[in-house]
Amino acid sequence: MNPWEACPVRLGIDSFVSAVTDPETDQVVSPVDRVAHLLEEVTRADEVGLDHFGIGEHHRSEYYDSAPAVLLAAAAARTSRIRLNSAVAVLSAADPVRVFQEFATLDLVSRGRTDLVVGRGSFTEAFPLFGLSLRDYDTLFSEKLDLLLKIRDSVTVTWSGEHRPALTGQAVYPRPVQDPLPIWLGVGGTPESFARAGLLGLPLMVAIIGGQPRQFAPLVDLYRRAGAQAGHPPEQLKVGVHVFGYVADTDQRAADEFFPGWLEIFTRIAQERGGARPSRAGYDATCGPSGAYFIGAPDTVAAKLLRLSADLGGVDRVSLQMTNVRLAHHALLHGIELLGTAVAPIVREALGSE
Repeated sequence: MNPWEACPVRLGIDSFVSAVTDPETDQVVSPVDRVAHLLEEVTRADEVGLDHFGIGEHHRSEYYDSAPAVLLAAAAARTSRIRLNSAVAVLSAADPVRVFQEFATLDLVSRGRTDLVVGRGSFTEAFPLFGLSLRDYDTLFSEKLDLLLKIRDSVTVTWSGEHRPALTGQAVYPRPVQDPLPIWLGVGGTPESFARAGLLGLPLMVAIIGGQPRQFAPLVDLYRRAGAQAGHPPEQLKVGVHVFGYVADTDQRAADEFFPGWLEIFTRIAQERGGARPSRAGYDATCGPSGAYFIGAPDTVAAKLLRLSADLGGVDRVSLQMTNVRLAHHALLHGIELLGTAVAPIVREALGSE
């Protein structure tokens, strides 16, 4: 048996805390109310037994998640068991010392329920905002990841690099409850990123936003091979997946409720990046049995999650990105409840989760 096939799978939600237009009133929800809704969503996820809740990081007008550690700390004060994570922290544009301090503090607030997922992000606004050049896109991330891991491993740090002043034995506080603080590497589709995560022995969080999840199997295999060759045990090489997802009472209702917001987001991205205009036909195809969207009734979503695990040789964590710019708050809360009470039991029983 593949040593990863029998691993437990943990289910949760990621949110980008996007601005939302209530489809019932056609009014934009105020930032204050949207953040209040977010905290209700995390609380509901905790109540229905989901395993983790992640908050992204963006520096754009349509998102309210530029300070994820602050939002996660507020969520920690309202929850008791659910794990809380970044999704992802844009490490390239941040100071690793401050990132570690913020998430170590969050770990104290949450009593050891924190995961730090770091990546380069899917937008570029953070680079000019913090005085950085996109020419340094690759070196910024690799250098800052190296420093972050050194801070995690030692209270005092001696380090030098190109993009930040050197550390010459300074101590970094506070230290987290968890030793070591879990640090996951968020990746897209480049083989180099998968191999790097394996060589470092870091858990992997794969963002799958289109196509077919099974297409990522060779990259996940590359990650595991690289990790094994570097001497890391299989249980250390965890695989997580981030996907678009939404659960409603029927497949048709789920697809119809999620589509308007999906269309608005991807139309905007297509206009910015010169891509093809999105269509309902393409959306429905991606919601199909082999597609990357986990949108449907509980049985449908559970079946796709089991297929995902099989395609990738087992997964440890799946996060559904359920935030939608034209989805009513009560509908999202219902979707969270269905994920926890109807989808999760099927998946856990089938895959032997705790």
